[in-house]
Amino acid sequence: MPKVTIYTTQICPYCMMAKRLLSKKGVAFDEIDVGGKPALRAEMEEKSGRHTVPQIWINATHVGGCDDLHDLDRAGRLDPLLAG
Repeated sequence: MPKVTIYTTQICPYCMMAKRLLSKKGVAFDEIDVGGKPALRAEMEEKSGRHTVPQIWINATHVGGCDDLHDLDRAGRLDPLLAG
């Protein structure tokens, strides 16, 4: 099973869509809520180079955000990444 990490906030619709896709794929993920937590948001920004949520990693690969995740799925590249 891949290690999937997703940085989110509770009120972000894109976070909800990304989590829904991962759940539909049967993938468990570690969710890190950065809402109101400047240190965690700074960690996410440093690791990703981006300031928006969600930010998603599959194992050591930074996938990006919700649109990036869905683009990978449409291109048929998400399932192989999740398979390792």
